[in-house]
Amino acid sequence: MLTSLFLGSALLASHTHSARKYAMHRQIKGDGKPIGTVSIIIDKSDYELSVYDDKGWYATYPVVFGNNSLADKKMQGDKNTPEGSFQITAKRVHDKWCRFLSIDYPNKQSYEKFNERKRKGIIPANASIGGGIGIHGTWPHEDFVVDRYKNWTLGCISMKNDDVIELYSYTGAGTKVVIRY
Repeated sequence: MLTSLFLGSALLASHTHSARKYAMHRQIKGDGKPIGTVSIIIDKSDYELSVYDDKGWYATYPVVFGNNSLADKKMQGDKNTPEGSFQITAKRVHDKWCRFLSIDYPNKQSYEKFNERKRKGIIPANASIGGGIGIHGTWPHEDFVVDRYKNWTLGCISMKNDDVIELYSYTGAGTKVVIRY
């Protein structure tokens, strides 16, 4: 019992330590915003959204997704978060999720994967590809879902509200977003 108590404490400590590295930023002079062109890499296996600018790494934030399997989105309704190269197409203040940064899913690459999966019979012939994917905050007062790595979206990427407000402040249409496992 003492061993399992110790292992449980060690696991909790590692998640706490892990959480501390998130929302860390490169120290820069000025207004504290990235310099030049910004791009985003979302790593589903690490539950991280990392921002890069002209000088390299700028910031890393914790994120959560849709389905716990962390599989690539195959069709509408599977709650999976898509993988691939995308761009932010629009952004807006959102009534439920604080901020919403739309990405261009489905794009040409998404349709190619979708049609190939249909051709191979991986997904039903009458399946739809889906859409409406973006980066957004959590329900009000529910940032804890990110701290607990609780996937809850329908396929979007969810961040803590303060983090999505910060990301929203320095990204715009055309920002490149890579989502990978």
